Amino acid sequence: MEESFDAEGSFDDASCLSSQSPGSTSPARRQTKEQEIKETKITINCVTFPVSTSTPEQQLLKPNEWSYCDYFWADKRDPQGATVPGFEVLLQKQLKGKHMQKEMAEFIRERIKIEEEYAKNLSKLSQSPLAAQEEGTLGDAWAQLKKSLTDEAEVHLKFSSKLQSEVEKPLLTFRGDNFKKDMKKYDHHISDLRKQLVSRYAAVEKARRALVDRQKDLEVKTQQLEIKLSNKTEEDIKKARRKSTQAGDDLMRCVDLYNQAQSKWFEEMVTSSLELERLEVERVEMIQQHLRQYTTLRHETDMFNQSTLEPVDQLLQSVDPGKDRELWVREHKTGELRPVDMDI
Repeated sequence: MEESFDAEGSFDDASCLSSQSPGSTSPARRQTKEQEIKETKITINCVTFPVSTSTPEQQLLKPNEWSYCDYFWADKRDPQGATVPGFEVLLQKQLKGKHMQKEMAEFIRERIKIEEEYAKNLSKLSQSPLAAQEEGTLGDAWAQLKKSLTDEAEVHLKFSSKLQSEVEKPLLTFRGDNFKKDMKKYDHHISDLRKQLVSRYAAVEKARRALVDRQKDLEVKTQQLEIKLSNKTEEDIKKARRKSTQAGDDLMRCVDLYNQAQSKWFEEMVTSSLELERLEVERVEMIQQHLRQYTTLRHETDMFNQSTLEPVDQLLQSVDPGKDRELWVREHKTGELRPVDMDI
């Protein structure tokens, strides 16, 4: 399949399927027909395409949709120079999408670890004895601030848990281990049809060469008879003509089988590429849905974190230096009598 074939001498034109065998065509007419075919069609890697400069532009199967079924008919070369069928490019896209999905899940897993570690550190910090002896209204506000760290830690733990169940897990489990097996089935199916097409094309080429040989033999014998260079009878000429006609019939049959194989490959290519297109849309929409869930959970976390600070804000607004001073003095005062002057 890696060899490029041209259309010179190819009889895959519809006119080759007429009732008249190519073997019964005169050399001049046959040459004209071959030239017409060469100008309108080209065979690349055993697939026959129209020459764009000689035929009206083909209409897309799904115009304005950039559909897979319209843009992956030809083969391409990879960086190493190997031939890559268009359908293989679509399969590689599917496998790459599966890998990207896995990496996204790994990214979310790292985010979960960060949240869990953050919650652990917040909880640990909330138990710190630092400034625990602060008194009064300021002491109450400070104690509430430390307690808010415990509440915030709980918020982040819940966030990490929901990330695991509502984002990471769906990304990991969407299209499990059987997905690659399904892709291989598609690959083998289309590859088998392509191999059959290659085989049919080889048969066409073989039959075409056989026809050329038979027609050359007929021409030589006819010329020898005309100039009387041979004692061959007219019966030999008829025999050579029958063989030429049979070779033409064989070529028509091979072309018909080739066209049937190409038609089958074409139909399966359209069906399979549209299915891969549907799978890709499904994958993108699934990821979009769960990344939206990520942002929703993130907004909820911010909201819950804000709620843990509301009691702190309230107590901070109630901090009163005068009241704190009164409370402290009442508890720690050493005496209310002030010194006076000494009498003689």
